[in-house]
Amino acid sequence: MSIRILSIDDSKMVHMVVSKTLKPLGVEVLTATNGEEGVTRARADRPDLILLDATMPVMDGLAALVRLKEIPETRAIPVVMLSADSGQDHRDKAMALGALNFISKPFTSDSLLGGLKGIIDLPMSA
Repeated sequence: MSIRILSIDDSKMVHMVVSKTLKPLGVEVLTATNGEEGVTRARADRPDLILLDATMPVMDGLAALVRLKEIPETRAIPVVMLSADSGQDHRDKAMALGALNFISKPFTSDSLLGGLKGIIDLPMSA
């Protein structure tokens, strides 16, 4: 069974970078375009990890993170936040709400993989 990662972000570019980085490693990449859709998708699909943008329409990432941690089916899924706001206060809040790491945007494939290291075991190469 392959690793499944849910990318919750309103940016098609982010989904493209995530897919381009992870699919060659055999990772199945699921997507959602806002927090509400992402929570619903996480509950239905139970991914191995969630990449969660902090700023989105409908439901922002921090509200989605709170909701994910409240739902028994999604509570234990590791969450890594993505944000263009890399201020320490923003990072601290995300981590206090249950995020395991925080990756600043824009990010490269290497920084994405580095941000996931130690949270999920990804194959080293395709």
